Amino acid sequence: MEVSSPAEVLFQPETLALIEQLEAENSPDDLVRTITRLRAAGHPQERVHQAIEQVRLRRKARVKCGDFASSMLFTEAGLEQATRLSVAAHHAGRFQSAGITRVADLGCGIGVDSLAFAGLGLEVLAVEKDPVTAAVASYNLASFDHATVINADALEIDLAGVEGLWLDPARRDESRRLDDPEAYSPTLTDAIELGRGRPSGIKLAPGMDRSLIPDDVEAQWVSHRGEVVEMVWWFGPLATPGVTRSALVLGEAAHLLTAPADSVDAVVGELGRFIYEPDGAVIRARLIGDLVRTLGGHMIDPTIAYFTTTEFTPTPFAQAFEVEGVLAAKHKDLARWVRENEIGTLEIKKRGVDIDPAQFRHQLPLSGEQERTLIVTRIAGKKVAIAAKRVSKAP
Repeated sequence: MEVSSPAEVLFQPETLALIEQLEAENSPDDLVRTITRLRAAGHPQERVHQAIEQVRLRRKARVKCGDFASSMLFTEAGLEQATRLSVAAHHAGRFQSAGITRVADLGCGIGVDSLAFAGLGLEVLAVEKDPVTAAVASYNLASFDHATVINADALEIDLAGVEGLWLDPARRDESRRLDDPEAYSPTLTDAIELGRGRPSGIKLAPGMDRSLIPDDVEAQWVSHRGEVVEMVWWFGPLATPGVTRSALVLGEAAHLLTAPADSVDAVVGELGRFIYEPDGAVIRARLIGDLVRTLGGHMIDPTIAYFTTTEFTPTPFAQAFEVEGVLAAKHKDLARWVRENEIGTLEIKKRGVDIDPAQFRHQLPLSGEQERTLIVTRIAGKKVAIAAKRVSKAP
């Protein structure tokens, strides 16, 4: 008797139907009880395993894919590297704005970026080297007749007729994250070679070594609701003219900060009435200096990302806090401050100091009804705790 592989079982109609059944039930049953119930109903072990795993991945994927997750299939590694759908929509919008109508998504993974391209009406050639992941992408893109998925090596595809390229090199193997860019699939060198000279974008991890950034690209760091999620290298017509560094901050709206190069550091001065924490994308793009000067502020320390102003100016590129005082970062002083101000909810932020905010908070007598923020950092090399009230938050 021929035994089906796990991937073959996943795509069997009975397994797909069971996935939808479990999705609709949204059952709170524990795992053992669910498995027992399904096996008693006559479902084979591998079918039960695949169905339960997909429901688990769908729930995990809602952070990235929202409601679309409930109709998609996933692999663990594919979901780990997948673009958030709202971020992918901005990738697709850049291609559309450049007048590109046919895109090759090389290394498409489970197909989230291809979904965004197809959703804007672009014709998509999605290429994935791993056969199981390619099958998952085919399932996810099945409703778009202008999207084609091919199980092949991105370096062996005929790109005739393709107007733009999107590359998301695989940065994981079956069990771990790959640190060497030349171990990616395709390698970083091959991805750059493919991208150069045509409208292209290469998605990479936000912590990628900056020394590897080519001189002829726009390197863009992207944050989504306060979390830096990726860096993209834009080539050719997809790059903003005269820009080599940009920070895209996504929340309820999209906000873009651009510069021809890393910004010059802002001057250092005394702590003012307001203190700001720049968005992580601004920090990664090294555009803090430009932002600080725009807001009429200065840094509080040459090695710390916080900056300060005397007047409050709302900005999507930083969170702002009104300073109430500067305390010694000592437990006795902070406990007295907490009691005297009847603080029950305390947000703790830190930069440049080695503390565990959760443990730090646990040591304080929080019992009142007031809310405050405590910013533990360094000013002129000295460890301090800045007592503050939040006046804005991440978009």
